Amino acid sequence: MERVGILRRPLLLMPLGAAVVGGIGFVELLMRAEEGRYNPHTVPNLMVGHAVPPFSVGAAPPGTGFSTADLQHLAKPVLVNFFASWCVPCHAEAPLLMQLKAEGVPIWGIDYADTEPALGRFLAADGNPFARLGGDPKGEAAIAWGISGVPESFLIDRSGIIRWHLGDPLSPAIVSAQLIPLVRKYG
Repeated sequence: MERVGILRRPLLLMPLGAAVVGGIGFVELLMRAEEGRYNPHTVPNLMVGHAVPPFSVGAAPPGTGFSTADLQHLAKPVLVNFFASWCVPCHAEAPLLMQLKAEGVPIWGIDYADTEPALGRFLAADGNPFARLGGDPKGEAAIAWGISGVPESFLIDRSGIIRWHLGDPLSPAIVSAQLIPLVRKYG
């Protein structure tokens, strides 16, 4: 009888041990985030270094849509940007996309899980930086590309290989330190 009591004590302490370990892990994540060593949006996309996946997006007026084949033989690298009208960070990065367009960087947009009227309002308010524009209302292209949210951007080289991915809004620092050097390298 006493032996059963001895075996129960460690079992009763297991939830407490799990809570302590979980708490230590959570505190470590908070410390990393505070120090800038952890950003959940920088999860690496396994498609970098590989060909553009099979996909097709239909016309999203004023765009004409595009597919994998359109990204295989390019005159220069293209930035593919997944965005949505309902995405607050997408509105925030819109001026930077317009600046990149003005500097000659071709940007092709994929409007994710959106409606035509909402897209029209987005483009009217924030401008249209997209040389090509397609709609992905059901998220099928997003699944093919492996995105986890919007905005996300991919740099495609002239032969259709994904050379860079950002799972966050573009910022001037990221554009100057990462994107523009790669556009030049693969141009």
